[in-house]
Amino acid sequence: MTPTVKAILANYESDNPGVKGNLARILMQGRLGGTGKLVILPVDQGFEHGPARSFAVNAPAYDPHYHYQMAIDAGLSAYAAPLGMLEAGADTFAGQIPTILKCNSSNSWATGANQALTGGVDDALRLGCAAIGFTIYPGSDDVFDMMEEIKELSAEAKSVGIPTVLWSYPRGGALPKSGELALDVGAYAAHMAALMGAHIIKVKLPSDHIEQADAKKAYEGHDFSKQSDRVKHVVQSCFNGRRIVVFSGGAAKGADAVYQDAIDIRDGGGNGSIIGRNTFQRSREDALAMLDKLVGIYKGEQ
Repeated sequence: MTPTVKAILANYESDNPGVKGNLARILMQGRLGGTGKLVILPVDQGFEHGPARSFAVNAPAYDPHYHYQMAIDAGLSAYAAPLGMLEAGADTFAGQIPTILKCNSSNSWATGANQALTGGVDDALRLGCAAIGFTIYPGSDDVFDMMEEIKELSAEAKSVGIPTVLWSYPRGGALPKSGELALDVGAYAAHMAALMGAHIIKVKLPSDHIEQADAKKAYEGHDFSKQSDRVKHVVQSCFNGRRIVVFSGGAAKGADAVYQDAIDIRDGGGNGSIIGRNTFQRSREDALAMLDKLVGIYKGEQ
């Protein structure tokens, strides 16, 4: 265990040794182990977008073993997926990569901003997962139900030594589409995740737009034109850096944009990337090359 990881774990003052041990599993895994930086592979897009939209561009990615193996071969910190994906490779890859069970899911036909429970703490224990994952949609009409669900699920997980990763994506309700990536909205959503007791907070990279009229005065006189400064503000909003914050890779984009995002996350004090489509929708060779460069960026070698 490195001093950096010990310092991160010390910020989780109420948690038992099981939770801290599982956080350490993730923080000490792979090529970034011990640095306090993370690169996590999430593969829940089959639920959210459908199998063809997710995997047809790179047919080997239909196989759950493909993702396990890529996360291992790339030296990543963890692999996150819904129940069935993890079950399909749980024995073959047991102990080789920390896994995160995504416990709620939606689909592309749903009209509301909500998700169904599709996994539980008992599944995470059975599969040897290092954490559970859950999505909330701050702003949606259903967010209070989602908050109550994760309150119960997270409490159960903590009681058996499992930490929580919370996806906090603003959408729905009175929030217009233009505000979903706004800086003030993203920082607010990240702060809510911290207040909900999340150990690792996953949010999207924000724009420099300020959406809420009541928040604009608070942002007056501050220049957030640099993405690294926006990352710094989101991290500040998560208890002044006392919580682990990782940023979504988002929709497929060019390699240079992916690398620049990682540089800005690193320079802004974020803990890393959770990046799915931008890797597994490329060939395995190209994905491994991209992940190698991302690891290098977070290690300060790029």
